[in-house]
Amino acid sequence: MQIKRMALGNSGIEVGELCLGILPIGPLQKNVPVEEASEIIAEALRQGVDFIDTAQMYGTYPHIKRALEKVDTLPVIASKSGASTYEAMEAAIHEALEAMGVSRIDIFHLHAAKVETDVFELRSGALECLIDYKKKGVIRATGISTHNPKVIAAAALREDIDVVFALINVAGRGIYNGTQEEMEDAIALCHSHGKGVYLMKVLGGGTLSAEYERSMAYARGLGDYPVALGMIRMDEVNYNLKFFKNDPTYKDVPLELQEKKIFVFKLVCKACGTCFDACHSDAISFEEDGKAWIDPEKCIQCGYCISACPHFAIRMM
Repeated sequence: MQIKRMALGNSGIEVGELCLGILPIGPLQKNVPVEEASEIIAEALRQGVDFIDTAQMYGTYPHIKRALEKVDTLPVIASKSGASTYEAMEAAIHEALEAMGVSRIDIFHLHAAKVETDVFELRSGALECLIDYKKKGVIRATGISTHNPKVIAAAALREDIDVVFALINVAGRGIYNGTQEEMEDAIALCHSHGKGVYLMKVLGGGTLSAEYERSMAYARGLGDYPVALGMIRMDEVNYNLKFFKNDPTYKDVPLELQEKKIFVFKLVCKACGTCFDACHSDAISFEEDGKAWIDPEKCIQCGYCISACPHFAIRMM
């Protein structure tokens, strides 16, 4: 049994349906030690995963580098950076190449979760850099990773964007400045214009894990788009690989569903508002005591607020 193959639009890149999302295994979330994490990543690659997604801010390049040292094949790698200038994006590209020990990055995105459609103008320097490095053959495709359906729709009409990484799930959780239906329409528009599309947060950052089959059926019903899933343990690797290979015994894999939550330590919180600005899910507000509070019904557990907090007051537990 093999994972279904899918083309990423007109980019010339073909991958399996299951993409390994590296965010949860890194320091922003579970912070699995590099050696242990690398073995989990390597095992996913050994079992047939050929597509991994990471980012500059995730701090997971060492985990990937060590995993690649353990396998004989090189997967398709997508990374991203929040850089806005040519120089900063150029530095981000070289950091990714050197830290992962590779000579090419297949897809490099503008990392733009909580932005508006003027992102392409505001980050024109960074986008120009991606285009130049594509011409040099250092990256194969330019992209944008965002939670805003309006930005996804705008990307569909741009010749300088090859691939989009779009947030969507059956609950509509985590979509910024738009609706679930608008995101569905934007994804379809990208497909119709030959853009490569793959999907993030299909399990709502883990908040929909108990609705796995329903969530996957919804994602698959949108079209032939790869799905990025975070995997931090071997049982998750085995479960997901069996499911995406259409092996009915996936239900026999003992899978431990671990609840994770993001907490604000009030004694440390300075109420500076940095976390509020970093949250793209409208999940953070301030209580009467002035301290930050995270709404578990809105939080998609991305961990962006953790990295943003200058006082280390937010932690994943």
